[in-house]
Amino acid sequence: MMCKYTDEEKQAGIDRFISGGETAANIIADTGVPKSTFYSWLKVYREEQVNSKRKVSNVRNFHLLENKVKRLEGMIELLQSVTCTAKSPLKEKLYAAEQLHGKYNVHIICDALDISRGTFYNHIFRNKKDNTWYSRRKEELRIRIREIYDESNQIFGAGKITAVIRNEGIKVSEEMVRTLMKDMGIGSIRQVAKKLYDEEKRKQKNCLNQEFDPNAPNVIWVSDVTYFKFHDKAFYICVVMDLYARLVIGYKVGKKNSTQLVKSTFQQAYAKRQPNTNLIFHTDRGFNYASKTMEDYLKSLNITHSFSRPYVPYDNSVMESFFSSLKREELYRTKYKSEKEFRDAVDKYIIFYNTKRPHKKLQYKTPEQKEQEYALKQADL
Repeated sequence: MMCKYTDEEKQAGIDRFISGGETAANIIADTGVPKSTFYSWLKVYREEQVNSKRKVSNVRNFHLLENKVKRLEGMIELLQSVTCTAKSPLKEKLYAAEQLHGKYNVHIICDALDISRGTFYNHIFRNKKDNTWYSRRKEELRIRIREIYDESNQIFGAGKITAVIRNEGIKVSEEMVRTLMKDMGIGSIRQVAKKLYDEEKRKQKNCLNQEFDPNAPNVIWVSDVTYFKFHDKAFYICVVMDLYARLVIGYKVGKKNSTQLVKSTFQQAYAKRQPNTNLIFHTDRGFNYASKTMEDYLKSLNITHSFSRPYVPYDNSVMESFFSSLKREELYRTKYKSEKEFRDAVDKYIIFYNTKRPHKKLQYKTPEQKEQEYALKQADL
């Protein structure tokens, strides 16, 4: 009569042989299991182990093939969107690759067009500073990022903003969105909520609170500094604006973003306007504006210094808007031949902005017209 063994007895015998290091003869003699039965157990066990390894290998191979198919589909989609091929001259391929940067993974771009990644990166880093298309694309992305960020009440970070932009049919990498957000000085308020709460209790107060519509000139001035690179040289443009008519009342171009630059720009505006002691001067919390030198100077004039909240550039959105217009309407559109030509262009644009450019917020009057209108009303009183 054949004896039936439980699964536990079978496993115990196999474990003694596999893990315990005992010989089959000892186990058979100890348990009384027939020799043929014990060896059949071992055979089944070994076959199960082989099949298990094959299954794991097949799953791994499936995922590798799946990723390869996705990669090839991306390369096909990319090649259908460009006018050149992998056999085109390198110059043509680099131009096409440059326009795809940020839309596709760099590895896919280089593999599809047969360009080494080193060559591609060297081309991008060498040319992107002077590339009008690249600058325009970044500026367009900045505007959309800002809109999504504000619409989310400053909650969305780079991942969520990237998802929203992609859902709109625009190809962009999360890395590019994160880099642009960092350059813009914005980030998910969830990450800094406690810090913002603590900062509000500190000395630097926001007296403006996004109230951008004073009822007269010389009540609120705002200021900021923007960066522009020309012929591998960095230039910093500091502007002081009177909020009433969005009139630029002082500006300077310097090679250092320093307290001296912002202070001298403010002094220029102050000498020109001679405001009363009720003036509020609103800026961000940059070291140049928050320095002891600048604070002592403003206090000596009885001027209230208001600060934007940390990581909330919307608190000074009028200046952000002005710099965006300056760059899109002038700086990004022109190839300057000399530093003098660049500085002259800034001068001309400020004059154009103040005297010729209608402003939607001002019912399509120019800043100069808005101030003249105010002066005429005061004269009639």
